[in-house]
Amino acid sequence: MVEVLKYDIVILGSGLAGLRAALQAAYVSRGRARIAVLSKVQAMRSHSVSAEGGASAVLYPKETGDSIDLHAYDTVKGSDFLADQDAVELMVQMAPQEVRFLERLGVPWSRDEKGRIFQRPFGGMSIPRTAFAQDKTGFFIMSTLYQNVFRFDNVDIYHEHFVTKIIVENDEFKGVTAIDLKTGEFKLFLAKAGIIAAGGAGRLYRFTTTAHSTTGELITFAMRAGAGVKDMEFVQWHPTALVPSGILISEAARGEGAYLVNKLGERFMKNYAPQKMELAPRDIVSRAILIECREGRGFIHEESGMCYVGLDLRHLSEDVINRKLPFIRELAHKYAGLDPLSDLIPVRPAVHYTMGGVHADINGRVLRADGTWIRGLWAAGEAASISVHGANRLGSNSLTECLVWGHITGEEAAKYAMEKPEVSVEGSIIDVAKREESRVFDKLIHKEVNASTPYDIKRELNDIMEEHFGPFREASKMSEGLSKLHRLLERAGSMRIDDSNRVYNQNLKDALEVDGMVELALVVGLGAYARTESRGAHYRLDYPKRDDVNWLKHTVAYLYGGEIQLTYVPVRITRWKPEERKY
Repeated sequence: MVEVLKYDIVILGSGLAGLRAALQAAYVSRGRARIAVLSKVQAMRSHSVSAEGGASAVLYPKETGDSIDLHAYDTVKGSDFLADQDAVELMVQMAPQEVRFLERLGVPWSRDEKGRIFQRPFGGMSIPRTAFAQDKTGFFIMSTLYQNVFRFDNVDIYHEHFVTKIIVENDEFKGVTAIDLKTGEFKLFLAKAGIIAAGGAGRLYRFTTTAHSTTGELITFAMRAGAGVKDMEFVQWHPTALVPSGILISEAARGEGAYLVNKLGERFMKNYAPQKMELAPRDIVSRAILIECREGRGFIHEESGMCYVGLDLRHLSEDVINRKLPFIRELAHKYAGLDPLSDLIPVRPAVHYTMGGVHADINGRVLRADGTWIRGLWAAGEAASISVHGANRLGSNSLTECLVWGHITGEEAAKYAMEKPEVSVEGSIIDVAKREESRVFDKLIHKEVNASTPYDIKRELNDIMEEHFGPFREASKMSEGLSKLHRLLERAGSMRIDDSNRVYNQNLKDALEVDGMVELALVVGLGAYARTESRGAHYRLDYPKRDDVNWLKHTVAYLYGGEIQLTYVPVRITRWKPEERKY
């Protein structure tokens, strides 16, 4: 029996973008819009709590010489000129008010001796403009938003509810189906408006800084509902993940003055980005580390065999480390058994962020491949590609993006929902939900002896992505990888799920994630294979140059006849013509 719940707005995801959207929708509707936030984890375990570095914004232009235009230019240049510049301009204009809004809500921003919000340097930024709360910024923002959402009686948070389908009829969003993981109940959430804010897809890869929940299946489910998926070939490797665990060592460390050194003791970034050194954009620093390893100048981790370089904080004072980087010191001690005051931290690049996501316009409205809006549906945060990051995101712009488009989509969805008549419980939607329940519980749960488990599929998926679609790409390797992914997709269609219970069926949840992951990996692979240039995080050994004549455009993947197709849309350039990226 499908339980039917009626809301004005349903928000998929409870990270920064989702909670900011819920808060804005509650404000705009003056507490009248009924809002449901669905999270497949306990909401405060959303991956946003792991954000360490900070949020970028121009807060004190007179004192620092910073400007809105400079923040925009840095972002566009960092994106390797693939960002839509009107969206970038909107983000940098709204960023200061979002940081100050959070200050009023109670975020404990770190302060300088004059009481101003401290701002640290970050990669690719001309001026220190990253506001931070020690090195636990995401946790502090999430805690503050979470507490403030509870001030509104009209917002319901559904923890541990796994969305299985986004329902669209006649080009209009109608709602979602979800499993209550605690009880196994199957629910239909009918809503006038929906916001996809479910984060990225870092777990397509094995060595990643991201939580196990960042699997990206909702991006696939949006594509199955008719949405385009934009620029998924651009996957960000963060230069400094702890070896061998992959735990993030924040860019904040380099922002505070840490060096990167090879086994010869050299600060090797002088050979790759002499002006910016360790604070070059992430794609450049990541490739530099991997080249040092390839050319024999890296250290080798004994147990894992991983090559790494050293992150050197030893010249920083104990006071700086304890005041501004306490979490990094704690992580190094806990997970590597060393103290940054006296030891190098072993680091190497790991998958950290997906620049691509659900195809959306400047207001976060979800678009089909032909550019038409799926009425009533928005996307925000890492799940969306709006696109402000283009081919490479600058550190600390992600929190800003989550806050800005959380605000915008929450407001837009609330206004839309308040003007729309009451949701009617249509028989056709109930039928869709019943068929989905049958698919999930009757067809997926079976015990064919020879079928693969979700864990077999995921392991192979990680192997394929690491081997064929890593930081250095090449046509023949990617072609081989695509063949493997197509075969894996067939096998994923008949996975074996051994647990037939409904209550906390982790096996079923993992299978539903993997079902979306393999298809999304194909989107990454197809986009990467087709893009015959190097731009930002997408680096091809066989096409090492950027090609603005043929490739100054976004890739949009969509489903047609059950097959993934690609089309392209132009980059929106308002002020900054593409130029060579020098750091």
